[in-house]
Amino acid sequence: MLTPRSYFLNTTNKQSFLKPFLTIDQQIHQLKSRGMNFHDEKKAKYYLENLNYYRLGGYWLIFEENHDSHKFKENTYFEDVLNLYIFDRELRLLLLDAIERIEVSIRSKLAYHLAESFGSHAHLKSEIFSSSLKYEKTLDKLKAEIDRNKSEIYIKHHLDKYSEDLPPIWVSVEVMTMGQISSWYSNIKDRKYKQIIAKYYGLDEKILSSFLHHLTIVRNTSAHHSRVWNRKFTIDFSLPNFPKELNERFNISSKKYIYNTLIMCEYLLNIISEDSNWRKRLDDLILKHNIDVKRMGFV
Repeated sequence: MLTPRSYFLNTTNKQSFLKPFLTIDQQIHQLKSRGMNFHDEKKAKYYLENLNYYRLGGYWLIFEENHDSHKFKENTYFEDVLNLYIFDRELRLLLLDAIERIEVSIRSKLAYHLAESFGSHAHLKSEIFSSSLKYEKTLDKLKAEIDRNKSEIYIKHHLDKYSEDLPPIWVSVEVMTMGQISSWYSNIKDRKYKQIIAKYYGLDEKILSSFLHHLTIVRNTSAHHSRVWNRKFTIDFSLPNFPKELNERFNISSKKYIYNTLIMCEYLLNIISEDSNWRKRLDDLILKHNIDVKRMGFV
């Protein structure tokens, strides 16, 4: 039986990596030999110098007619690949805009309702959380974030003036990451307190917990400039049965693609900001780049 270490060290049935380094000119020559066309080679060189050949490879895979030989379909242009890449970059920025507003709203609700029910330092009361192990981990991470931001005026004021180990919950939430917010919320012991927060968004607490966990993955993927178009996310989220009009919009056969995430973000943004034009910006982005949305899980 292979241990995790021996698995990675095991070389049985593996071959040495023999692919040579290619200059930018050689990269273009290789793409041409595989059937890719160029409207502007000078511009293509610029992008290959700054974007990385391998990074762009994730976008030209759909243009290949044979993945073994890497031969491209007829009339494949480098500019088509670049258009897809630019779309994905702009989609990530649009997602981060939505996630920022959702994250700030959840922070506000979490702080307000925990303080209302358990006092200013609810986050220091381990008894109101389900898993002691998870609580200790999230608390340690919060302490690390507070320490990292201790020079911030609003943090420094509380640390200098008051005796508690951490500032009150409504201050502490301001340094919580999306992942930490998800962990704090899901670990609240009494379901009714989670339900109070979830009901503001017209959701069940289990649905909101699931979505916040998924949204953390999407947020990190986007923030680290990784591809979200045509990506199968390792963690999806439970789809709500209500509201009915929301449930009917989901694609249950493509749960791991970004489509359902976009639908849920739109739904939450319409609650958080009644005059939100986020959906229009998404539609405009898709039209601008003429994207085949089926690869994003669209119905």
